[in-house]
Amino acid sequence: MEINDTNVQVLVGFLQQTMSPDANIRRPAEKYLESIESNANYPILLLTLIDKKEIDLVTRVAGAITFKNFVKRNWRCDDDSVDKISENDRKMVRSLIIGLMLKSEELVQKQLSEAVSIIGREDFPAKWPNLLDEMISRMQSCGGDFSIINGILQTAHSLFKRYRHEFKSQELWSEIKYVLDNFAKPFTDLFTATVALAKTHANNPAGLKIIFSSLVLCAKIFQSLNAQDLPEFFEDNISIWMTHFAELLAVDHKCLQTDDEEEAGLLEQLKSQICDNISMYAQKYHDEFQNFLPNFVQSVWTLLSTIGLQPKYDILVSNSIRFISTVVDRPQYSKLFEDPNVLDSFCAKVIIPNMQFRDSDEEMFQDNPEEYIRRDIEGSDTDTRRRAACDLVKALSRYFEAQITHIFSQYIQKMLADFAANPKKNWKNKDAAIYLVTALSVKGSTVRTGTTQTSELVNIVEFYTNVIKQDLDDTNPDYPPVLKADALKYIMTFRNQLPLEELIVPALPTIIAHLASPNIVVHSYAAHAIERLLTMREGSSNVARIKVSYIQNLVTPLISGLFNVFNFEGSNENQYAMKAVMRTLSLLQAHTIPYFDQILPRMTQKLTQTAKNPSKPHFNHYLFESLSICIKVGSQAHEESIATFENILFPVFQQILEQDVQEFMPYTFQILSLLLEARKPDTPVPDHYIQLFPALLAPLLWDRPANIHPLVRLLQAYIEKCSRQIVESGKLEALLGVFQKLIASKTNDHEGFYLLQALMENLSGDILAPYWNRVLILLFSRLTSSKTVKFIRSLLIFLSLFAYKYGAQNLVTLIESIQVNMFIMVIERLYIPEVQKVSGTLERKICAVGMTEILKLPVLIEGAAQHLWSNMLQSLIALFELPEDDSIPEDEHFIEIEDTPGYQASYAQLVFAGKKEVDPFKGTIPDAKAYLAVQLGQLAQKYPGRLPGLVSAIESAAQTHLHGYLVSANVSLA
Repeated sequence: MEINDTNVQVLVGFLQQTMSPDANIRRPAEKYLESIESNANYPILLLTLIDKKEIDLVTRVAGAITFKNFVKRNWRCDDDSVDKISENDRKMVRSLIIGLMLKSEELVQKQLSEAVSIIGREDFPAKWPNLLDEMISRMQSCGGDFSIINGILQTAHSLFKRYRHEFKSQELWSEIKYVLDNFAKPFTDLFTATVALAKTHANNPAGLKIIFSSLVLCAKIFQSLNAQDLPEFFEDNISIWMTHFAELLAVDHKCLQTDDEEEAGLLEQLKSQICDNISMYAQKYHDEFQNFLPNFVQSVWTLLSTIGLQPKYDILVSNSIRFISTVVDRPQYSKLFEDPNVLDSFCAKVIIPNMQFRDSDEEMFQDNPEEYIRRDIEGSDTDTRRRAACDLVKALSRYFEAQITHIFSQYIQKMLADFAANPKKNWKNKDAAIYLVTALSVKGSTVRTGTTQTSELVNIVEFYTNVIKQDLDDTNPDYPPVLKADALKYIMTFRNQLPLEELIVPALPTIIAHLASPNIVVHSYAAHAIERLLTMREGSSNVARIKVSYIQNLVTPLISGLFNVFNFEGSNENQYAMKAVMRTLSLLQAHTIPYFDQILPRMTQKLTQTAKNPSKPHFNHYLFESLSICIKVGSQAHEESIATFENILFPVFQQILEQDVQEFMPYTFQILSLLLEARKPDTPVPDHYIQLFPALLAPLLWDRPANIHPLVRLLQAYIEKCSRQIVESGKLEALLGVFQKLIASKTNDHEGFYLLQALMENLSGDILAPYWNRVLILLFSRLTSSKTVKFIRSLLIFLSLFAYKYGAQNLVTLIESIQVNMFIMVIERLYIPEVQKVSGTLERKICAVGMTEILKLPVLIEGAAQHLWSNMLQSLIALFELPEDDSIPEDEHFIEIEDTPGYQASYAQLVFAGKKEVDPFKGTIPDAKAYLAVQLGQLAQKYPGRLPGLVSAIESAAQTHLHGYLVSANVSLA
């Protein structure tokens, strides 16, 4: 693409179309832009467009966003992907982007700054050594132009913020040292000068806004540069930074205060970031920070005493309290808080006010329930006042548990008494009391199990009986829904501490009844409580505490209640209700079958609806998991139910495939695999599967990483159930083409081996014989060009299975046909040194059986490779004796779907649609050690007196193990 006005105008036209609300205009434009991404000069053309002031700002911002997204998708080039950006374009981008960013408007500048950050993450400093020098030079030579200074600071912030969470490494340390050596001094000088300017422009509102924007960025960069360790430069200049931080905490410029009650202004942002910074120093560098700490405690305490309840102060309050919590948590500072008056003051003036349910919280509860739930029960409330106050309670409890429990008990009693006197007016007092009791009680918890450790000073059961139960049981529609949500959350939180049969089981009908609440938070909490209760275990076992017998009489209202949740406006894709459906089906198993008539039509309806616009990934996932459970349970109980599922689901799946609903493709392939795998071997496969098969080989599907694993599994199922039709339709070559594509990829090569293994197990040898030479040439070429541990493991498993399936001598002949003496190299360079790296019980068994077959080869006993026989046996015995990790829980009911590797990453794996492991030996080799012993016994008879000498060459420990195998199998080598 040439850099000229014509091409710029073409690009302008398409960018404007991408902003159209009409999908028929927008999508073609987006696809066109995606199609030209790999053209030479494309990123330069975008930057040229952004630089043209005569083009309207909206279009240039769209161009900047497009450029940033292009960089995000393509700047990093993995081994398996095609590099869409030429080296010349990369150099041009690096040379142009800083200058363009600094002279652009703020909206454009922000997008380009993020692009710089993405490029810098890959290229800085090795491929972009002049980036920092250019930034510093422009910062020092801009003559105090804050539009340039803020652009540079924004870029520095974007570039350095990853230091806060990166894993420690020598490469990271080297980069940070490089940054500090060059940037720390001019950065500190800039900060000092900007603080001075803030004083001289105290009465200039416009100037102060720009100056404080810089100070906010400086405070953020300070955190990034100090996050990994305390740099020597900042330790030497700690007084400069802490003195200025203290001054800025006390600043109160009226002109910077905003009328907006929701959005934090620059003053709040700066003070909040300073609190974050001093929390970091108090926690990680307390020795160097201790002289400054008492003054900061006083400053932050003063700050907390003057801040209002408006939401715009929430992050500032949260960070301020977190700083106090960090200090409280250090035993050397406990004397600062041990005075009873100080403790009482903290409780009364900081903790209780910030635990109150505010008007803004009530608005969120009603108008934005998803956000309320996300903050309250999903653990994403790290920046809320309540979470910070709760953390402070926990910190104080470590050293002053008895004192604060005594103080708070008085406040709790008062709040509950106020509620009892006027429930309608004072319900927020009870809400605060419940939150406070929870904060005092919970001393340890996990997402999976709930509370694991509680305070001995709080009677959780008594509080439930006397206070919580009445909220749960109240049927008055005017009763405050917040208290009902609180009661449901209390049961969730303390599910392992409340007596099961005495309190939890009797509460189940009431919890189920709350599914009918029109309030989104209440019915979501009810569904979430049901799901969490069904995952409770007996101790460390996988035995469910809630038995099927406990809910047998509740199944109808439970299933109806959960599905009826989807009828409420705002809950038509409620992830908590669908997850509860999944967990209910998982617990009930075969007991669900009588309810299929009401379950399946509703799930199919939801699937059809969500396929039109998939927007809730968690809901979608639990929906497909629920379908998987029904298919597994139904097909195991009644084989004819498979056809029923196919009739119901195939029309929806065809729609998903035809409309290319990418989010649902991996799920669809897994469900189709499940249906195919469930068919008995002698059952004819319906025509709709055969008709679908060619579409599964389309290159477009294989270009999407999320599709690859489920597609390979589906092809394996096809090979297992329809191998004859595949061969007769002439699709075997196309299947091998897929294998060739997969085997060339470091990421997906193991998937290629899965396909190959399925072909070996299900097609006759004479059909595959013409292809083996080409297959092995591909495999050994890949081994030579790009050897990885994963590929070697997969190759050894394949060769071993081949040796068992077709005979070790055929393997020798095939390998030798490629290159003379190559088989000896395979033994010497692959099997003997590498086979111990193979993991997985079945995989190791395949290798063991294959190696046993290879040990029987004449070339290893009396031929050119006889010097390798003992080493081969030694490696085989070592393979047997290496420890095997088999700690994966067998009961899938308890698996936390969100924590499953691969969820919502490149492949959305369905836990309940898991593939059963197939034994390639069909049960004929139950014990590989016994198989080795028997085969060696037969070999000893074939070669009398030969084996004892060969065996004596292996290590004594291996001889001992081998002797054990022989004795167990009643075999002698003499």
